Amino acid sequence: MENGYPHSDWYDQTTAVVPSAKPEARRKSRTGFKAAMLVVSLLILITASVFAFSHSAPVMRTERDGFSGSESPAEEQPQTNPDAGSGTTSGSLMQRVEADRDVTLELVPTDGLEELSLQTLYSVCIDSVVGIKAYYEGVYGYGWGSGIVMTEDGYILTNQHIIDAANRASVVLPDGTELDALLIGEDAQTDIAVLKVEATGLTPAVFGDSDALSVGDAVAAIGNPLGSNLSGTLTDGIISAINRDIQVSGRRMTLLQTDAALNEGSSGGPLINMYGQVVGITSLRMVSRSSDINVEGIGFAIPSTTVKTIADQLIAAGEVTGRPGIGITVATIPTWAAAEYSYPDGLYVYAVSTGSDAEAKGVQPGDILTHVNGQAVAKTDDVLSQRDLLNVGDTLTLTLYRDGEIFDVDITLQDIDDLY
Repeated sequence: MENGYPHSDWYDQTTAVVPSAKPEARRKSRTGFKAAMLVVSLLILITASVFAFSHSAPVMRTERDGFSGSESPAEEQPQTNPDAGSGTTSGSLMQRVEADRDVTLELVPTDGLEELSLQTLYSVCIDSVVGIKAYYEGVYGYGWGSGIVMTEDGYILTNQHIIDAANRASVVLPDGTELDALLIGEDAQTDIAVLKVEATGLTPAVFGDSDALSVGDAVAAIGNPLGSNLSGTLTDGIISAINRDIQVSGRRMTLLQTDAALNEGSSGGPLINMYGQVVGITSLRMVSRSSDINVEGIGFAIPSTTVKTIADQLIAAGEVTGRPGIGITVATIPTWAAAEYSYPDGLYVYAVSTGSDAEAKGVQPGDILTHVNGQAVAKTDDVLSQRDLLNVGDTLTLTLYRDGEIFDVDITLQDIDDLY
């Protein structure tokens, strides 16, 4: 909680922050180094990063205001769990309900379709965009975001971070009608959630294939930035990059990059191609914490191909399973520490999950992870890139340094839900 409100989802890139000077006294022992890592962790917590990724919701609102609210400071990550954020749920306290029918998301090709003007696109798509209110136990006001109508009978797509920590939520239809929402399922790794409201006759969005996009394609975004006073705001731009790998609080997300303006409250809304098809769900934007640097026009959206894969699983089973987990938490080794302790290049194993195969095979806190499946690792993303090539039950080889010796450990990847 910050100022009585849940923390806003402001996440930093997981890069190391190196102290400007060495501590005056350090013991050359693994215990001493671990203590030093705790000092580094504290330094990271009080050191501002130049850039950060910001989810553009939730924004705290009250019933009587449209703009005033609470914004929390950044939460930095001194250690990174390569499996963090990969679980199927992440703390939403909403009432859950099973899908009442077999629903899948269809991606419609553009064959034979004509491009629309922005005016026509807006008129075609606006009735498929809704507001999301997230309420928190003991908190006055609500978090505000956007959502997309998936079916005419009330299945709604949005970002998971909008409802994270909420004990209830509602959906605000384009005509202002507010309906209580239940949770079909949520996935923190991909930041996707499916809600259900009791309604009929809604206008479902048409979804297109994000794999058909090219850099330079024109797109538009519709959302509810800064609160209900600005509901239904249209912005436009282009696809700036495709398959952009972004690491957010230990989660690796592969996203579309766009220069269409995205702001707090726009999260969960549609990114639309010029045929009126939803090709992504807006989720993040790049911001700067330096007064000397301006960041404009760098936003991100979850590709519709990812949305389909996850939404279909959430509707069918209420969760996403089968993601491989390693069971270790790692930290970047500061330059001075690597030199002082004569450590090889790699990552410091900060913790090992109880019950993991890594623990069973003898991986210990204090080990230095130098390679994964023969590939050198210098940051968490290097570990993720190797893990994500494999499945639960596959073997992963960790190359470790301990007490002057380098050795390999073969571990079996386990379902993340069984590890955390």
